[in-house]
Amino acid sequence: MLLVEDERTISDALADRFRAEGYEVSQAFDGPSAVAAAEVLRPDAVVLDVMLPGFDGHEVCRRIQAHRPVPVLMLTARDEESDVLVGLGVGADDYLTKPFRIREVVARVAALLRRVERAAALSAGDVAAPEETLRVGDLEVDLAERRVRVAGEEIHLTRTEFDLLAVLGHEPGRVQSRERLLAEVWDWADAAGTRTVDSHVKALRQKIGAARIRTVHGVGYALEALR
Repeated sequence: MLLVEDERTISDALADRFRAEGYEVSQAFDGPSAVAAAEVLRPDAVVLDVMLPGFDGHEVCRRIQAHRPVPVLMLTARDEESDVLVGLGVGADDYLTKPFRIREVVARVAALLRRVERAAALSAGDVAAPEETLRVGDLEVDLAERRVRVAGEEIHLTRTEFDLLAVLGHEPGRVQSRERLLAEVWDWADAAGTRTVDSHVKALRQKIGAARIRTVHGVGYALEALR
């Protein structure tokens, strides 16, 4: 995996913990070297700070994803909604705000990699691929090809956005709790990341239309056809 963090103390602490967990870790400390390292190393996952010398983590993520899709966990010192949505918009799969617990970073990366392994098993035929296409009004979700169309126009979603939409689309109109979405999409066993769900729903709404996802305050979300 590739760890991109310009604060050496934080970077070394994270690297030590990941190595103790059995990961092979390479470190980069600025934007340009991070992009170069990703192209050469082809890491299985990237932990990426937003604030970097050279150019920021958003630009690093955009360039890495354009070259080769890879799961990215972004680290940000700011919890502003706009900053989070920018990160998700350029292809980040998840984010954590500083200060964070190192064990949580490791757990988030492990969850990302489990999702990638499941998707790879589907592609290889080790697991039966879903053949159905979910239809909710003029929204189509092709589960086998992982494609989404709105009124016939294809919409590009990140891996996480697609998985979130698929869970909602399996039971249109039914409210899915944040806790269930965390378990189904992020593979988390606890409810510590409900804000992550909210942020991804906002990013998904920007792409498919805000009115398609209904919020039930204090509970969760439901996917519905436009009226």
